[in-house]
Amino acid sequence: MKLYLMTDLEGVAGVLDFEEWTSPGNIHYHTARELLTHEVNAAIDGFFEGGATEIIVCDGHGPGAIDVTLLDSRADFLRGWGDGPWPLCLDNSFDGLAFVGQHAKAGTEYGHLCHTQSLHHIDLAINGLSIGEFGQLAMCASELGVRTIFGSGDEAFAKEAEALVPGIETVAVKRGIRSGTGEDLNVEEYTRFIDPAIHIHPIRARERIRAGAVRAVQRASASDFGIIPLTPPFERVTKFRPSEEQPKKTISTVTHPTSLIAAMNLPDEPVGME
Repeated sequence: MKLYLMTDLEGVAGVLDFEEWTSPGNIHYHTARELLTHEVNAAIDGFFEGGATEIIVCDGHGPGAIDVTLLDSRADFLRGWGDGPWPLCLDNSFDGLAFVGQHAKAGTEYGHLCHTQSLHHIDLAINGLSIGEFGQLAMCASELGVRTIFGSGDEAFAKEAEALVPGIETVAVKRGIRSGTGEDLNVEEYTRFIDPAIHIHPIRARERIRAGAVRAVQRASASDFGIIPLTPPFERVTKFRPSEEQPKKTISTVTHPTSLIAAMNLPDEPVGME
């Protein structure tokens, strides 16, 4: 079984906030990269034990976050997306798609560091279904016939993944503790709004991830799950937060008659304000 493992940073146990943890130059960025890579290694170990034969690890965090010097040597490493960019170098040669360090979509109640692409996004929907970064790639995978089998991150992400992909194996390593969506906040306010969370210890998080990865591969080998039904045509609607440059909420709508992946690659076209 050949697996594509997408990674992000904000869904990792012990990564506490944007201000000090998620960007180069932040005081704890090096530690955050180590925490992520250890979680990824736990998943890799579990996937191989469960029966995987090949794994490509994709560093999906904006400025990069995988520490390749610590990465399990059995996995290959991908950074950069080539043409498209969607579906982010995923193709139908893969048997499964998995996620580690994933966060919930923007505006998720009790989400920790939840966002979609950037903190400027309020929402992104495909054919009226609100999705986040997980959903975007999982839907691309479904168009290619690749099953989404595993995801780890915060509890709100796990619930989001389970609702979108029935049967997926999920592991929650922390949980946000603030209610509300923060939709009416500006970027700076929203960044602070999504900080509070309770984290499990990173060592226990890795143990849970490894066990979940074993289960995911074994279950995927024995049963059929992980494909999201897709019905064309596809409409992508994106809502953005107010900013100094654009003081009102803006909405972009793009459509494609046959392909979700093609719709994801179309540039935003603002069509209205709120």
